[in-house]
Amino acid sequence: MPDPILSIRAVSKEFHVGKSRVQAIDDVSLDVFEGECLAIVGESGSGKSTLANMILGLGAPTSGAIRFKNVELPAKRSKLHRRQIQLVQQNPLSALNPRRSIGASLRLALDVHGHGQRADRPDMVAALLKEVGLDPDMATRSPSGLSGGQRQRIAIARALACQSQVVVLDEPTSALDVLVQARVLRLLNALRASRKLTYIFITHDLSVVRNIADRVAVFQKGKLVEIAQTETLFANPTCDYTSTLISAVPVVSPEEVALRDALANVRVF
Repeated sequence: MPDPILSIRAVSKEFHVGKSRVQAIDDVSLDVFEGECLAIVGESGSGKSTLANMILGLGAPTSGAIRFKNVELPAKRSKLHRRQIQLVQQNPLSALNPRRSIGASLRLALDVHGHGQRADRPDMVAALLKEVGLDPDMATRSPSGLSGGQRQRIAIARALACQSQVVVLDEPTSALDVLVQARVLRLLNALRASRKLTYIFITHDLSVVRNIADRVAVFQKGKLVEIAQTETLFANPTCDYTSTLISAVPVVSPEEVALRDALANVRVF
C-alpha cells in the first residue's frame, strides 16, 4: 500500500471554556491516500469540523501530529502549506468578498501564490471558469449576482487556482437543492479525476457521501468510531451509531433518485 498523502496520528484537541474542559477530538488516527475522497461524517458537535480546521492549520492539536507527504505540518503553516491544502467552505457567499468581482477574487489567489505571468492571469481566470463549467464572462460579475450553485463553483475554482493537492470540502452542498447538489458532486468527481486531487469531504449528510466518497470515517463525540469503504459501511455497518446515521437518511421519490444518480454518475476509483 502506498504511503498516505496525509497522516493523522494520535491527535487530540481540548478547549477550555471557563473552568470546564471540552475534549473536541480524542486520540484520532487515520490516513488519507492520494487521489481518494475520504468523507468525515457525524452529527453536529462530533468533532469533524475541529479536525478539518487542524488539517488546514486553523488550529493546532493539543497532542499528536499531522503529516503531509511524510513531513509533519507545523502549527504555523507556510504559504506553500496553505497552497497545498485548500478549503471550500459551506457558504461561498460569505467566503467571497462582495466588493470584488469574480475575476478579481480568482486573480487574487493567482497573485498571492505567484502563478503565471501577470499579463497571462486574465486568461488563467477564464480557463478556471471554463473548468468549473461557467462562462468566462462571469469574471465581471459580483458574487451577489450569482446563484448558490454558481457561487460554489467559483469557490471551487479559487481552490484550484492555488494548484492545491488536497481540498477540504466543508459541507459544500448542504445549502443547495438536490439537482444543483448532484451537478456540483459530478463536477467535483470530474475535477478529482482530471487534476488527481485528494478530497476530505466534511458532511452530516450520508446521502451525499454515497455519490462521492471512496471511504467514510464516522465521528461521535470527538472519537473515530468506524472507518470503512463506502459500500461496505452502508451494507454492513459495525457500529450502532453508524447504523443510526444511515437509518436517518431521508427517503426521496424514485424519480428524484434516478435523476440525482444520472447527474452524479461520474465516480473515481
